[in-house]
Amino acid sequence: MMVNKKGLLAAGAVAIVATLALAGCSAGTTKAEPAKNAGSLTVWVDAERIDALKDAAASYTDKTGVKVKLVSKDNAKLKDDFIQQVPSGKGPDVTMGAHDWLGELVTNGVVAPIELGDTADGFLDVAVNASTYEGKTYMLPYAIENLALLRNADLVKTAPTSYDDMIAKGTAAGVKYPFVVEQGADGNPYHLYPFQTSFGAPVFGTDADGGYDSTKLELGNAGGVEFATWLGSQGKKGTGVFNTEITGDIAKDAFTTGQAAFWLTGPWNVGAAKEAGINLAVDTIAPSSSEAAQPFAGVKGFFVSEQSKNKVAANDFLVNYLGTEAVQTELFKSGNILPALKASAEAASSDPIIAGFAAVGAEAVPMPAIPAMGQVWQFWGIAQAAVINGADPAATWTKLSADVTKAIG
Repeated sequence: MMVNKKGLLAAGAVAIVATLALAGCSAGTTKAEPAKNAGSLTVWVDAERIDALKDAAASYTDKTGVKVKLVSKDNAKLKDDFIQQVPSGKGPDVTMGAHDWLGELVTNGVVAPIELGDTADGFLDVAVNASTYEGKTYMLPYAIENLALLRNADLVKTAPTSYDDMIAKGTAAGVKYPFVVEQGADGNPYHLYPFQTSFGAPVFGTDADGGYDSTKLELGNAGGVEFATWLGSQGKKGTGVFNTEITGDIAKDAFTTGQAAFWLTGPWNVGAAKEAGINLAVDTIAPSSSEAAQPFAGVKGFFVSEQSKNKVAANDFLVNYLGTEAVQTELFKSGNILPALKASAEAASSDPIIAGFAAVGAEAVPMPAIPAMGQVWQFWGIAQAAVINGADPAATWTKLSADVTKAIG
């Protein structure tokens, strides 16, 4: 569910290398001569971001003598290949990945904790939280993505204050769809989660460390049933705003052709809207009830292999090179997703589109990375689709909670 697109922020290659060289030196020390036979690091990265890391890799080798080999990998195969190869001593020292892999990676024993140290304060809170599992940090974050409300500013001049206000404004615009959001026959709880949280119904509660606790399933609480009732009122037997026949492609076509006033989607669709000539504004998500509409945040970053023979160097490369403003900015330019580092995020937010997503991201919560989340996805969308299509909301939601509870065990 995560993608990209859009550029901004210039930084010359010479300046980047200079910044990286400084970043690699500890305070009060001078640049050391590269060590002989210092070992090497293999880093798996997708093709879209490999160029953004070349200067960092070269600078690290120049500073430490540790050779950094960047290997381009297919995003779709990264996780599975990593899990399969690491136990046998193969695979990389470092891999790019997503925070919601964490539960699976830790359970399989293929990732090692990293130490962010004082640099942790430089990252956005949601990025650090997402990179942490059972009290330990496992990922160096570099980007955050979340949903936001796209508005056709030629059709609607001002941002809505609530869901009802959004529908009223969209209806007054006189277009076919006041609002579109991707659903499909199997539902799409990722896209509906902001509305669910607005009713005070998160998926899980949290433990003492702030991490998700699978023993505290809150999906079926009173707020969840209230959400389901509301969802039914917006479905087939109600207003018809939510429709399982609206796929991602249909929603995109409706908005980019000017047939929809609002579209709930992620930064990966900004390019299509701009290319279509839409006068685009990005708003916070209009709440459907009394609490904030909190979408899931997806955080991208880098993991260290548990089988790496050079863990100290891997940690150093991540924290003191890939965690610098120069590299985080380069990674932003390669994907146009909000940087995880505060300084880079602030600079990127000079673009009002990025600033809009950042404002929503400030309310976002990390997508649960605990293994039990897999049992939730199994039933969640199907239940939502049934409610949209006219099934009894309370009964359907109560069954959903029971099914998930049983599956988690």
